[in-house]
Amino acid sequence: MRVINLGPDPSLAYRPEYPLQDGKDKSQFRNFESGDLFERVFNTYKLMHKHQTLDFVKQKHAEWAGCTHSRMTVMESIDRLDQLIDESDPDVDFPNSFHAFQTAEGIRREHPDKDWFQLVGLIHDIGKIMALWGEPQWAVVGDTYPVGCRFQNAIVFRETTFVDNPDDKNSSLNTECGIYETHCGLGNVLMSWGHDEYLYQVMKFNKCPIPEEGLYMIRFHSFYPWHTHGNYMHLCNEKDLKMLPWVKEFNKFDLYTKSTDLPDVEQLKPYYQSLIDKYCPGVLSW
Repeated sequence: MRVINLGPDPSLAYRPEYPLQDGKDKSQFRNFESGDLFERVFNTYKLMHKHQTLDFVKQKHAEWAGCTHSRMTVMESIDRLDQLIDESDPDVDFPNSFHAFQTAEGIRREHPDKDWFQLVGLIHDIGKIMALWGEPQWAVVGDTYPVGCRFQNAIVFRETTFVDNPDDKNSSLNTECGIYETHCGLGNVLMSWGHDEYLYQVMKFNKCPIPEEGLYMIRFHSFYPWHTHGNYMHLCNEKDLKMLPWVKEFNKFDLYTKSTDLPDVEQLKPYYQSLIDKYCPGVLSW
């Protein structure tokens, strides 16, 4: 098996000053070439890249966008992530709920005046609750990318994991734009199905008043081929380009706050409950 080396993360140039956790160097994050978790990570992406087709994504929108699966509060959904370890993440091997508070606290330190930003840090991954309701992790976690057009080179494991995806052999879907128009806007593009899109749909369905910048962070934070590697710019419109710096700013906290130094969640809960009460109050439909 040959694993493609995507090289250093070019987005590091945009955030060289962020203090890292555990004394790790930035090059040690998102290591898709080796490490103790490599086999688990590779197998998750291999299944994702085999099964995530245009038809599959359309089916998942039909199943989940109506938010008919459950009713619960946001804090309840965060607590349930205690049961989940993200099998696509090469950087962590602890429950996802801790990462939620790590991300939020990192944002709180640098953006104390933006409570909505802190909230997004807290909730950005709670769409992963789909994995506790029967969805396989390859349809929940990991980097996202457009379906319905050519799979571009910055996708993780691009050269080795798409061989069994029928869309990769469909000539009508293998042009630069595929089924889309140039500069159609990412809001009109179907992304591989996962927790980003699901939580975005939950927030919209429940009319949560999170600013547009925050909704972009939720919807596209896993779209690394775009916000980190600069692929798919031909699909972006002016709004996407305006929002891109916000997604990049979010990404440094999502990525570089991961640490085995776990936060005291119970101590932090009252503050973050106040943010939930402001932006996502009460019992939501999921």
